[in-house]
Amino acid sequence: MKLGKWIFAVLAILAVVFMMLIAVSIGMQNALGVIGSIIGLFAVMGCGFALKKRMREKGLL
Repeated sequence: MKLGKWIFAVLAILAVVFMMLIAVSIGMQNALGVIGSIIGLFAVMGCGFALKKRMREKGLL
């Protein structure tokens, strides 16, 4: 497995963790946790999409 694939796997796992944290925060009725988890999810997803675009432009994917 190439290094790029491992990076995307880690980013996907992080995104799933943030999604689970949103559910846990809702269950605990923690609004700050929900907001923080959503921001973290958007950050991880944005980083993944930006990285994929850069790697495609360089011809690494």
